[in-house]
Amino acid sequence: MKNNNTTETLPKFDQYIDILDNDTALSLMLDNQAEAIDAIRESLPSINQAVTKIVKTLSQNKKSKLIYVGAGTSGRIAVQDGVELYPTFGWPKKNINFIIAGGYKALTKSIEGAEDLSNENSKIIVKNKIKNIDVVIGLAASGSTKFTVEIIKHAKAIGAMTIGISNNKNSILEKTCDIPILLNTGMEIVAGSTRLKAGTAQKICLNLISTLVMTRLGNVKNGMMNNMVVTNQKLEKRKKIIENKLNSI
Repeated sequence: MKNNNTTETLPKFDQYIDILDNDTALSLMLDNQAEAIDAIRESLPSINQAVTKIVKTLSQNKKSKLIYVGAGTSGRIAVQDGVELYPTFGWPKKNINFIIAGGYKALTKSIEGAEDLSNENSKIIVKNKIKNIDVVIGLAASGSTKFTVEIIKHAKAIGAMTIGISNNKNSILEKTCDIPILLNTGMEIVAGSTRLKAGTAQKICLNLISTLVMTRLGNVKNGMMNNMVVTNQKLEKRKKIIENKLNSI
């Protein structure tokens, strides 16, 4: 998929959803969202490389953490992916962490200016939160978010394995991390609103990475969650079904 646009590119006149009827606007948005799949497909080699390196790193040291870094929409998407690893795959809570611009308050409201992290403050955060045995995944649609770029830069400097997921070509994040994953989604129907196609691509990309990593670490067997954590009656019933099926094989 050849795409020279960026997330900031303006849509064409006939794509202005504010002047289109609902049916046309919805169809247009859906078609635009569907382009996220093509962007991810083009990046499968990089995603494969990331999965392989993550599994190797996490397998070598039981104290290694999987750490997500992001600001705004990207930060919220990162947390959504990471928090599900414990209940779904039994990945220990102590082996996962999040570094989000504005802290956990930013998950439910916008924290203005939080992503403008100074070089010195990013060094302090990395010193307190990241070790050289960790895997750090940074997400930034623009690829230039200062908060994410600075954290990734200093994490790489101390020897942590760094992965950068971005949506614009030739970004700073792409050039800073160990393994860049470019999801070249291009123009958004609402220019610059990366909660749309770019965000969709990021979420799917993280789904692929985390699910296959957890699978390779032994938390999926015969297509079933063999290490899930039971927290309610529905899950208790599901676990019994899974155990019975696995025992019958």
